[in-house]
Amino acid sequence: MAQIIFLHGASSSGKSTIAKTLQKRIEKPFWHISIDHLRDAGVLPTERYKNGDFRWADARMAFFDGFHGSLKAYADAGNDLMLEHILDTEGWLERLAHLLAGHDFFFAAVHCPLELLTEREAARGDRRLGSAKRDFETIHVGKTYDIELRSEDGAEANVEKLLVAWKMAAAPQVSSN
Repeated sequence: MAQIIFLHGASSSGKSTIAKTLQKRIEKPFWHISIDHLRDAGVLPTERYKNGDFRWADARMAFFDGFHGSLKAYADAGNDLMLEHILDTEGWLERLAHLLAGHDFFFAAVHCPLELLTEREAARGDRRLGSAKRDFETIHVGKTYDIELRSEDGAEANVEKLLVAWKMAAAPQVSSN
């Protein structure tokens, strides 16, 4: 059984910063996985999508189906995962829960004030303006988390909180019988 720590938050909320800090502190060799890693590695023909040679809308579903399937393959092979992702499409959480059933799944929300999100989004320059606001308004609705983090608390404080909660959740429960 693999252990999976899922960081879920809006675009530019600080998921990557938390994940990088967590990877330096956690006692086990967790893989840090995100869509940004694939994009930045050149897996996707990003420039061709941007210039209109290809339509992202035509490729998006197959891309994410493959990405989600790869997470299952990594976990089934025994790799512990630190996943950062934005569940912005109906049914993705349920699909991932099904794919990753049988693995230890710890679900962490990363919240960030809207003003800070939009400031970060503009400063990055690699996001469609407005996507952080859309995420802010929708992605956490109806979700239940193992822990809720606030990006304005800083990565170190959030990692400390996350590690304590994750270790408590992973600890065997003692019966009072």
